[in-house]
Amino acid sequence: MDIQENFVNRVAESGLITLDLEEYYHKGDRILYDIKDNLFQGLILREKDFRAFVKDHDWAQYQDKNIAIYCSEDAIVPTWAYMLLANRMSPFANEIVFGDLNTLEAVLWSKSLSAINIESFRDARVVVKGCADFNVPISAYVFITNLLTPVVKSIMYGEPCSTVPIFKRKV
Repeated sequence: MDIQENFVNRVAESGLITLDLEEYYHKGDRILYDIKDNLFQGLILREKDFRAFVKDHDWAQYQDKNIAIYCSEDAIVPTWAYMLLANRMSPFANEIVFGDLNTLEAVLWSKSLSAINIESFRDARVVVKGCADFNVPISAYVFITNLLTPVVKSIMYGEPCSTVPIFKRKV
């Protein structure tokens, strides 16, 4: 029996564009700078001591790093202290944020995804890939959805063979 089967890749012919957020991951080191180490008895920040620390500290160790500045102690830290840290780190660091590592990740993803040429997705049917080799934060999915919605025909989540519809422009 001579059976000739023609396999048709319906996914390839569907015109779907797969957007893999993993490709936009910023690979730089992440550092959590806890200002608690600069507090006197873990309670207060002494301006004179802090300024001496800032003057003598080796800020070059933050070269090309992504830094989240925060305080893990329940202490009142004046705003200028965070500003001073940011000022000293900025010539070296790639990114500096106030908050925890989740905040830093959200900022890094937002910056990376903002660099996408959204016009290249105009009137496209986009599948935002759902599986990754590492944890892509939900904030990245929310951010890309907000970027794509005004220009695409539709947004789906998952894999091209199994998607969850997110948005479809009404005709």
